Amino acid sequence: MANAGMQLLGFVLAFLGFVGLIVSTIMVEWKASSYAGDNIITAQAMYEGLWKTCVSQSTGQVQCKVYDSLLQIPGILQGARGLMVASILLCAIAIMVAAVGMKCTTCLEGEEQQKTRVALAGGILFIVSGLCALVATCWYGHRIAQEFYNPFTPTNARYEFGAALFVGWGACCLAIIGGSLLCCTCSGKGEGKAPQYSSSGRSSQPARAYV
Repeated sequence: MANAGMQLLGFVLAFLGFVGLIVSTIMVEWKASSYAGDNIITAQAMYEGLWKTCVSQSTGQVQCKVYDSLLQIPGILQGARGLMVASILLCAIAIMVAAVGMKCTTCLEGEEQQKTRVALAGGILFIVSGLCALVATCWYGHRIAQEFYNPFTPTNARYEFGAALFVGWGACCLAIIGGSLLCCTCSGKGEGKAPQYSSSGRSSQPARAYV
């Protein structure tokens, strides 16, 4: 059925978004050192992520350092961490919920209305998960842009968008699109048909009395 195919497509897209969210959260390239303007190219590149910072030498050697204290890191970093972790947890729950409600699974077989509601709940969770990650990545990216264009920021202390941000934006889109497809295939489904009454139903019983 076309409806089941759309559900499966939405689930696959959302699952790919889930994988992308995990990869983006783990990656260290949330922001990378910039060489724009008068900044000369140095022999090392600096990267900062949600969990650690890394320095890459021109020789190929990479040195990373985990943030020492949770309380000493900036508030935007703490907020981005929390939103990304919450997004991953919500997406994991959405995968389990949506798998139960999809038409291609045997769970809740024979209970179409309940199955449709479960699939709809999974789609909504996918959308909420994508929005949480979208807020985190856009917030972090906006701060990078603010610091880059701030005239008081030293040239050698400016950063640009890292690869993790682009992976995160792509994962957000996949999760939101996948969840939307699940919701669209579930909208208007599962509603019971209105009982149909025959116009001759009342007269049939009395008719037998006169026979």
